[in-house]
Amino acid sequence: METGAITSYIDVAQVTLYAFWVFFALLLFYLRQEDRREGYPLEADQSGAFNKDDWLFLPPAKTFLLPHGQGEFSAPNSARDNAERPVPGERIANFSGAPYVPTGDNPMLESIGPGSWAMRADKPDLSHDGKPKIVPLRVATDFAVAEEDIDPIGARVVGFDSVVAGTVSDIWVDRSEQLLRYLEVTTEVGDAPRQILVPINFGVFRNTQQRERIFYVHALRGEQFAFVPGLKDPDSVTFLEEEKVTAYFGSGLLYAAPNRQEPLA
Repeated sequence: METGAITSYIDVAQVTLYAFWVFFALLLFYLRQEDRREGYPLEADQSGAFNKDDWLFLPPAKTFLLPHGQGEFSAPNSARDNAERPVPGERIANFSGAPYVPTGDNPMLESIGPGSWAMRADKPDLSHDGKPKIVPLRVATDFAVAEEDIDPIGARVVGFDSVVAGTVSDIWVDRSEQLLRYLEVTTEVGDAPRQILVPINFGVFRNTQQRERIFYVHALRGEQFAFVPGLKDPDSVTFLEEEKVTAYFGSGLLYAAPNRQEPLA
């Protein structure tokens, strides 16, 4: 007896499998397009040329509305970071992937190698209520150091050459994530004392032979704390300032001393 059931003539399981394969292929193509919104199209490593009309793999421009009335941002776009900030170095050889050697007087400030930074917005990261996320305890008065934790305020900051760079004067916390992000340090090096930020993950607390607790920073010599990029607002930090501060300490791991650029063995 004929029932007219389509399952008698079509392998439903096989059709479902083929449909899943098609869906998954389209999903992968979509995701590979979406992850090319920033940083693409790529530049040729040697010539610097790039394909502006890569219509197949680059997605059409999408406009994002930024929170707190900060305007709009469209991506992908034709902005090229190297056009505004040429690499301050020269390649050691003419092959793809060849490293750069710094050519400036102070590579720790020139955005190269481990000290490179991105041109992020020169605005603070804001919380849902429109207030800066990362602020010192003098602003975030509802935060405090737990009794069982180390209170770093008043501790001396020491570089890898054992030179005292300054004293911790405040703690900068992320009010959204409830994390300690930076230590504010009043420097004792340079032409005059000033307040700088030291990323907390670039140092460790140690006890000296005199049982004094210090904050040891392996990335820099004591005198190099005088050139840590500063802030335009003493009570907040912008995306761009965070990039520059963190990059400065990162660059010290390679450029702070000449022997750090030599082979390990």
